[in-house]
Amino acid sequence: MAQTYPTPRDVFVGELQREFSLSAEKEWILDAPGGSALYAAVGYRIWEKGMLPGVLARVGEDYPQSWLDDFARQGIDVEGVVMLPQALDLRSCIIHRENSAEIATDPIPLLSSMDVPMPPGLIGFSPPDRGSVNRRTAKITAIREGDIPSGYLSATGAHLCPLDYLSHNLLPAVLRQQGFSTITLDPAPAYMDSTCIGDIPALITGLTAFMPSEQDLLNLYRGRSVNPWEIAEDLGRYGCELVVIKRGAAGQYLYDSASGKKWEVTSYPARVKNQHGASHAFCGGFLAGLRQTFDPLQAVLYGSVAASLVVEGSGPFYPMQALPGLAEARLEYLEGAVREV
Repeated sequence: MAQTYPTPRDVFVGELQREFSLSAEKEWILDAPGGSALYAAVGYRIWEKGMLPGVLARVGEDYPQSWLDDFARQGIDVEGVVMLPQALDLRSCIIHRENSAEIATDPIPLLSSMDVPMPPGLIGFSPPDRGSVNRRTAKITAIREGDIPSGYLSATGAHLCPLDYLSHNLLPAVLRQQGFSTITLDPAPAYMDSTCIGDIPALITGLTAFMPSEQDLLNLYRGRSVNPWEIAEDLGRYGCELVVIKRGAAGQYLYDSASGKKWEVTSYPARVKNQHGASHAFCGGFLAGLRQTFDPLQAVLYGSVAASLVVEGSGPFYPMQALPGLAEARLEYLEGAVREV
């Protein structure tokens, strides 16, 4: 008998994409499912075996239905995936190097410099300008209030993956009105810039956790501060409960605004094959840990384990094949790698 699940308690708002990924060994994975919402949901699913996450995202009518069916088989609720009556170019190109993964907005010169031919599936690829910030308009792929299905209105937790500024500014208030009590947000690099610093207080007030990368945080405070702890304290004054600073392979910083406590967490020494998606999986694992333990430090450890499983293989569903008990063993290891600052 197939396992049945309740309606989602937690949802992930973000994007679904069609990924074209070049490995460090110059081998292509062509047109595979990906995107921030999917990786975050998988990071959550690593820890929540009996509670399926919901995904809120917009796709075009050309998005493969077979992929959505597979997501559901993997225990991800896709009722919140809105299929628009038009084709949408959801392709993304990820170039992996030895110690990094780069989203290529213009892959032609980059691939040419690497002496790698452009795969046919990327011909005509022209992603939207990720460098501009329009505070008044949302991308066509951004979720609107009317997109939220009735089955998700009983959920109480949400994570907002990187989106446009307007979506991040408006959605938390919409979700709180619907009864969501736990809201975490991963900001988009496009508006994490010193010219936008005056817009950040309104965006983070009332959040459960604000989860930027260290580089994005330093870009935001360029000319003001280069001390991550000083920046975290400043952000905490605006009513954000937790500031989680993602530092890639270096681990994470956690600042608790209420107590003023600070922790540094070392990342798990995983065998890195694919760094793309790890940051989103971390956020999903973090939300699962916070909902299970109500302990922000444990939540960071849950997130770090989720990220460590994603980087060791290709594709978002690789961690679902992990040996039983592996996540728990890594959690125990990381509990000894915590330092209170």
